[in-house]
Amino acid sequence: MQTILLHRKNIHLVIMIVLAFLCNRSIAQSQGSRIITERQYPGSIELSNDSVRVVLEPNLGGRVLAYELNGKNVLYVDDAQDGNVYEPGKFIHPSGGRSDIGPERTIPAHPALFLGKWDARVTGEREAEMISQEDTATGVQLKRKFKLAKNGSRLEFTQTIRNTSKSMKKYCHWSRTFVKGNGISLSPLNPESRYPLGYLIYGPGRTLNFIPEKEVNIRIREGILEVTGIPSQPKIVTDSYAGWLAYITRDNQLFVKKYPVFPLRNYGEIAASTACVFYKELMCEIEPIGPMETIAPGKEVSFTEYWYLFNYSYPADKNADLKGIQNKIKELN
Repeated sequence: MQTILLHRKNIHLVIMIVLAFLCNRSIAQSQGSRIITERQYPGSIELSNDSVRVVLEPNLGGRVLAYELNGKNVLYVDDAQDGNVYEPGKFIHPSGGRSDIGPERTIPAHPALFLGKWDARVTGEREAEMISQEDTATGVQLKRKFKLAKNGSRLEFTQTIRNTSKSMKKYCHWSRTFVKGNGISLSPLNPESRYPLGYLIYGPGRTLNFIPEKEVNIRIREGILEVTGIPSQPKIVTDSYAGWLAYITRDNQLFVKKYPVFPLRNYGEIAASTACVFYKELMCEIEPIGPMETIAPGKEVSFTEYWYLFNYSYPADKNADLKGIQNKIKELN
């Protein structure tokens, strides 16, 4: 009798193991979600629907390697970096859809978060997450969750900062997404800006230029700051509470980020900026910045961005239909 009971327990155990295996296998290869090797990076995760493909890469900083509409990637990815991973003492400036935490000038160096290896897993249909190491320098661990819509290009991206230390931490969300260069960057301005011209330029050197000289590739039109070509200094910040940034590529795509803004909260960057554009020849960095968060030990905070990608003809005269683009953005949810 005892032998029969043992056999039954063993059978139940085997059944549970098999069910758990099948369940995990099902999750790992859910509809619209699969594990692939991309650009020599094993363990990457592809999220896809009929028109959009997203690739998440956990081997070098938990990045997005592809955000494609009908096979065309809006992100700038350096082919020479394919397969590269971080080695202590050797800095890599990774391309693609990077993300980070700030404030930029006061946060400790944190290569384990920005360049290190992350864990990645499929969590559902067109859903996945990447989780960083616990970082001793900053005292936090990051989680990035992605969810692609069943139809269309809407990609929900949430970054969570968890305090793994024993002391209070103060950080903010800071997105650092590279898109292909030489396009048109669109940043709505704050009509009640603390900056005299509505924007501020970093540089040359350590200068924060709050009344920059006019230049041919930077202009304000219909309340929107347009960067239409390489500026004298690459880093330009705004303190807008409009909650969106956009970019038109030379190969006819419109990239939009929408995100929450908090007019009554403290923004911790040096110039209290809520958004940044870093414009160079090969790429342009589109950077929403979150408010400063005070995180108690064991607690966590999150910030969500919504990405969209559309076909859009690059205007040969560099005069985009700003009203039409703003109306399009208003309709996005």
